[in-house]
Amino acid sequence: MGIFTSFQQRALRAAFVFLVGMIVTSAYAQDATRAAGDYQLGSGDKILISVYGEEDLTLETILSDSGVINYPFLGELKVVGLTLSGLESLIVRGLKGDYLINPNVHVSMLEYRPFFINGEVEKPGGYPFQPGLTISKAAALAQGFTERASENKIFIIRGDDASQTKVKAELNTLLRPGDIVTIEQSFF
Repeated sequence: MGIFTSFQQRALRAAFVFLVGMIVTSAYAQDATRAAGDYQLGSGDKILISVYGEEDLTLETILSDSGVINYPFLGELKVVGLTLSGLESLIVRGLKGDYLINPNVHVSMLEYRPFFINGEVEKPGGYPFQPGLTISKAAALAQGFTERASENKIFIIRGDDASQTKVKAELNTLLRPGDIVTIEQSFF
């Protein structure tokens, strides 16, 4: 017999598993929050801009290839490459003083630009991006791999990479909006 009873051992084990789960969940949530805060707007993103108490300043728009939106009172604003908080700050600075005393601006993401998956998947094409999306999940959205798909020959071109460099990837690689994933054939 040990120091702890069987019940105490199970309780300690359950507490340990719970604590490890909380640590992992917290780390994942921090990564997701950091990723959302660092996310840069690009063409194809659908956003909502609202100013508290000012219905005329509410704008829902899909960003075009030019990356420019036409915002009331401020005119054309280049928003591609800005974060959501960066766009909020830009609009607050523009409205403050001449138009509003203390504008309360909120920018939210309604729909991310799509990612693309091609090659050896059942339904290649463009799909709506979702935060936390991995290549494995993307393949599931494309109705799975074909019989000839190679799980070792996966390449990705990042949507924000101007050089369009093909990089080797794994099934658990996180995707970003605009990414292009290619699943190549296996010869066995």
